[in-house]
Amino acid sequence: MSRAGETIRLESRADGFAFDAYHVKPGDARRGGLVLIQEIFGVTDHICEMADGFAEDGYEVIAPAFFDRQDRDFQATYEPEDMARAVALSQAAPWAEVVGDAQAAIDALQGPVFVAGFCWGGAASWAVAARCEGVAAASCFYGRRITELLDEAPRCPTILHFGKTDASIPLERVEEIRARYPDMPVHLYDAGHGFTSDRRKDYQPDAARLARLRTLQLFARSGGGRGEGA
Repeated sequence: MSRAGETIRLESRADGFAFDAYHVKPGDARRGGLVLIQEIFGVTDHICEMADGFAEDGYEVIAPAFFDRQDRDFQATYEPEDMARAVALSQAAPWAEVVGDAQAAIDALQGPVFVAGFCWGGAASWAVAARCEGVAAASCFYGRRITELLDEAPRCPTILHFGKTDASIPLERVEEIRARYPDMPVHLYDAGHGFTSDRRKDYQPDAARLARLRTLQLFARSGGGRGEGA
């Protein structure tokens, strides 16, 4: 695929580890920075395409390769063997390391800086919103492991997106989040897991567009106005 961005190297605030990231700048007036957090599959073509799309909306995007410590340049398919490896890598990434890597990406961007993450990245985005400095708003997509982090409240405006028929995230878990944070917008869609990815069988274009619109509206309300964040 043809990509609009480039690969850069950042140094983690957790332990100094040097990791790669996909970086793309907006071609038009800048709205702010965005740290885009991968699914368990790595910084794939799909993630880079999403980064390019947000850049077209005016955001300078960095998508860190969070699994570089375990397997540099890892990218997985949806085949069972790759899926098993991807799950193992996600479980081998402590939140403290993830947050340190994310902080390096945040620090590399001029504000306002936003965060959006998908699948494993949805929970990582919650951790980043709770622990990192300099995050203006966060949008978390179908983060199954958010319930592990409920004792840590996001310190910035945060919205969540879940599929009503997501077998990996029962609605009971979603209600647990809602009960703990009743004022936080939690959006449910007629969709399954991974509904924003056109690579997956659960892809739901209407739900994906609506979730993306809500994300862009959140960023705009939180300082991401056209031409701001030079």
